[in-house]
Amino acid sequence: MNKQPNILFIIADQHNAKVFGHKGHPHVKTPNLDQFASEGVRFENAITQAPICMPSRTSIFSGQYPHNHGYYGNEGPHPGGLPSLFGFFRQANYRVGAMGIVHLPDRWAYDDCDVVHNLRGVDAGGAQGYAEYLAERGLENEITSDTVDGRVSNLDHEDSLEGWTVRNAINFMEQSIESGQPFFLNVNFLKPHSPYFPSRQFWDMYDPEQLTFPPNMDYDMSLKAPNLQKQVAYFRSGQWTKYEPRTFEAGRLRKLRGYLGCVSEVDYSMGQLLAWLRDNNLEQDTIVVYTSDHGDYACEHSLMEKAPGICSDAITRVPSIWRWPGHFKAGHVAKEIIENVDITPTLCALAGLGTKETCDGVDISHLLQGQSGEVHRVGVTEFAWSKSVRKGNYRYVYYPREMFPAEYPDGNFGELYDLEADPWEMRNLYFEPEYASVVNDMRLELMNWLVTTTRPRTVHALPTYTSRQTITRNGHTVNLDGKVHPNRLRQLKMRNYL
Repeated sequence: MNKQPNILFIIADQHNAKVFGHKGHPHVKTPNLDQFASEGVRFENAITQAPICMPSRTSIFSGQYPHNHGYYGNEGPHPGGLPSLFGFFRQANYRVGAMGIVHLPDRWAYDDCDVVHNLRGVDAGGAQGYAEYLAERGLENEITSDTVDGRVSNLDHEDSLEGWTVRNAINFMEQSIESGQPFFLNVNFLKPHSPYFPSRQFWDMYDPEQLTFPPNMDYDMSLKAPNLQKQVAYFRSGQWTKYEPRTFEAGRLRKLRGYLGCVSEVDYSMGQLLAWLRDNNLEQDTIVVYTSDHGDYACEHSLMEKAPGICSDAITRVPSIWRWPGHFKAGHVAKEIIENVDITPTLCALAGLGTKETCDGVDISHLLQGQSGEVHRVGVTEFAWSKSVRKGNYRYVYYPREMFPAEYPDGNFGELYDLEADPWEMRNLYFEPEYASVVNDMRLELMNWLVTTTRPRTVHALPTYTSRQTITRNGHTVNLDGKVHPNRLRQLKMRNYL
């Protein structure tokens, strides 16, 4: 047995936290993930830091909020000195790999991994990309299809990105065991992200005549965000459909069938990885984490994908399931708010690697052991110009007055939902006088969060200190990303210039 645990960290792209069998979804088939959840700890209120792919993944692998790492779009340059989770484990003599949709800033993961099997290109460790795999076999690269319509895939599961990723992941784990090194392996499934093209065996699991839509498919949306209303109008027009019949009614049914099939294909792939661990007697030695970078509307609010993401709990809340037999409390369901930035510090702590000082997240190991207690007062999802704040049963969305000047010239627009009374978010409480105090409290919580979590580059008269994760120049100490951790300000009570 390795002295340090192996880490198998799985990210499915765009998995709505409601769409699991164990969550009571009326149709989806997820037997492997349901069994996995019963054997581990699942978090009911896990909040993603960004509602689109690369900013969210950058937060996961840096442990930083978007307003600190600065990425809000799906492309971007290398983040310079910002340490990654990959690099932290590699420095601890782990064999480190990343497979599938490695959607991060330019070459950031490649610099810190032994092997990268990405969507395209031959890179770290001489690995072949998925696009090259398909080209060699004369197969269609379906993931380049720009559609949110659904259909059955032309590829067998073995040739899907998920099948290819699983084979590469197993090969990596086999080589790691042979080398005698513990492994840190990040597996990234594209599904259930669009295009919603599950392989035949998963498409056929769902009879379209039996499918029902979420209860918030059709209702009065006059108090929803203007950008959401415009997106709904576009989808209801049917213009987005690609296959016949090209109507909203037929298209949304294909989308739902395709999405559920994609979730089941991810579940099957998850089962393959878990079976390999079991067959090789590695379950006790391996921490397995399953999460998503953000959710999918999955036809909620008549929306077919993830945009506009900041507007809904369907996007900002994600699945988060952790298993380590003998160490985590099997079957525990944690209700505390956690955030995806907590993944990096927690995995580092569990592996005995110490504190990663450039992280904004916190270690949630105690919750994995079945204990309780508040971790975050609020959970925040960020766009550059809007923020979603979760606190208790409420979710608040802040928009600057400049966001909707035509529709709300006085700048008075926001969203507030009571998720206990209204889990499908069909009643915006923002304009109701009896909730004015809740709106004000949430706005103040957001302001306090922004002030106290921002990482400055310099702070007046901050004492120097030495750590392997710091740099000191001209009497000024910062972490490796060139910034000061907010906890230093709390510890030293540096609240103002004097």
